[in-house]
Amino acid sequence: MSIFTKKELEYMLEQRLGRLATVDRDGNPHVVPVGFRYNSETDTIDIGGHGIAQTRKWRDVGRHPKVAFVIDDVLPPWRPRSIEILADTELLESGGEGFGRGFDPQIIRLHPVKIIAWGIDEQRQSRRVNTAHVETNTNQNHVIV
Repeated sequence: MSIFTKKELEYMLEQRLGRLATVDRDGNPHVVPVGFRYNSETDTIDIGGHGIAQTRKWRDVGRHPKVAFVIDDVLPPWRPRSIEILADTELLESGGEGFGRGFDPQIIRLHPVKIIAWGIDEQRQSRRVNTAHVETNTNQNHVIV
């Protein structure tokens, strides 16, 4: 069973772009659009890209592994929909090859700890995620328990 509702999963599978918010070493926020995939095997969000291991977002996550991730859009005439995911992250050296031709193998994996969604299910959702089932990750800067 997924930590996401059925409608949240359907929505995420329709979308191709999200916004990843990280924090740099000085505490400054950094928000960038990123390609993502829902990983049904791990019930996580995987973020990949071209040259991702050389990016600011990769460095930021390596120093401060707590992030926010937003997927949103607006249906006409004015019906906003959004999922905000607060997550712990891990940096992985493989897995990104599946994103598409030319993508690097490295990925940033998001392990959700809180999900806030509106305009997707009948009622707004805001819930903490039980992460007790998550195995310890490989990010030496942060351990998920």
